[in-house]
Amino acid sequence: MARASFARGLGFSVMDASKGGRSWFTPLMATASQAIIERFPLVDYILEIRDSRVPFSSKYQNSQHIPSKSRHLVVLNKKDLASPSQTQNWMRHFEGQNYNCCGLNAHNKDDITKLLNFIQAQVSKMNVDRSKPTATIMVVGIPNVGKSAIVNSLHQIGRISSTEKGKLKHTIVSPHPGETKDIGSFKIASKPNIFVLDTPGVLVPEVLNIEMCSNLALTGAIEDSLAGEYQIAKYFLAILNSSEEYRHWKNLKAQEDNNGPSQNHLLGRDSDSAEPGRKKRQYPTDHTQDFIVKDVRRVLYNTISTFQGNLEHESQMMRLIESQLLALLEAFRIPPDSGNDKLHRVSTKLINLYRTGRLGHYTLETPLPTRDQHTIVI
Repeated sequence: MARASFARGLGFSVMDASKGGRSWFTPLMATASQAIIERFPLVDYILEIRDSRVPFSSKYQNSQHIPSKSRHLVVLNKKDLASPSQTQNWMRHFEGQNYNCCGLNAHNKDDITKLLNFIQAQVSKMNVDRSKPTATIMVVGIPNVGKSAIVNSLHQIGRISSTEKGKLKHTIVSPHPGETKDIGSFKIASKPNIFVLDTPGVLVPEVLNIEMCSNLALTGAIEDSLAGEYQIAKYFLAILNSSEEYRHWKNLKAQEDNNGPSQNHLLGRDSDSAEPGRKKRQYPTDHTQDFIVKDVRRVLYNTISTFQGNLEHESQMMRLIESQLLALLEAFRIPPDSGNDKLHRVSTKLINLYRTGRLGHYTLETPLPTRDQHTIVI
């Protein structure tokens, strides 16, 4: 398939995590990995955070050291960026493997409240020493799956609902992998006291599946510069062009055909979203603005729907992708004569819109319920 070819085009070796003398498996990861494993027997419960878009690729590779499935919850975070039906399929898959599993959005209060209630219920089932009524929960996972965001939300909601008052702590939350450097402790409940440990994200030195490497790069678990933003953008476009997601933007094409591009559109103003009698501020250099996102969607819909080639052929898929990247220069308001980095700028903006859900909801892996846990359709 063309998608597999583009995965190979990212340039990762299936046996080596390094590229250009750099590696995604840093000395910090090696140290953190050992420190986390040593704590497994000392904690009461473990939350393994995975990315809902890539539930298999985002597996925490040291999970085999977790003592018991009964004290191991698989959390599919970022469900707002994935296909809802596929997230449900994955939850059923993990439950069929005798794991506790839930899907959530780390920034959704209701989701975090449900998770906190689940943790408290699990703690109540444990025979905690009543002379020291304290439980410890450890959060583990690969980089950039949202561990710190979940910890912060649990800490905030847990302390607000607690009778205790005090200054809230915050762990660093970043869209870039590797920001958490140390294991930190945060209180999330009282009576009994429950503390949650935030840990650094850990990958493995070697990944034997090239599509898995590409999925990790696209979802941000691996530093962009290791794969290259241009290559990551091409991989996303190969996925988009092979999906049905772009069909949701058909009405944008119809609006353009019926009305043509308005002066507001040409000037960088979004008349649809502005209040009557009031101009909404628009910033043509900000690619997250609604009117720019609409233009990006329109360009992608037009280029895919009018393409006459066979997208199963790598060369023809590449021809479409190259035309899309050039067409997106105008949608992103990047002058075509802006220098050699213009395609890099397009790629960076496109990747950001994908990762924030502005270009649809994609689950990149599908479980096969009749096969074992490690067999995935990619």
